[in-house]
Amino acid sequence: MNNKSQSTTLNEIIPSVKQLSSIDKVKLIRILAEDLDKSESVYPLEPHKVYYLHTPYNMFGIAEMLMDTLKISEVKT
Repeated sequence: MNNKSQSTTLNEIIPSVKQLSSIDKVKLIRILAEDLDKSESVYPLEPHKVYYLHTPYNMFGIAEMLMDTLKISEVKT
């Protein structure tokens, strides 16, 4: 699809994608993810770099600390 007149826009394919079965949607996600993984120009991600995501799991006491912080901010306002 080198010619602009032949290219398809996202808005044109969304209705078709929504009609896919769940299995086909997952397959499409995999295809797109693999395509992105092969691309070296995914900004700001770096290929083959591990990104750690902070989660509340095994962070005992964080919920209480958050509630205390919220209570303090409510008192100030």
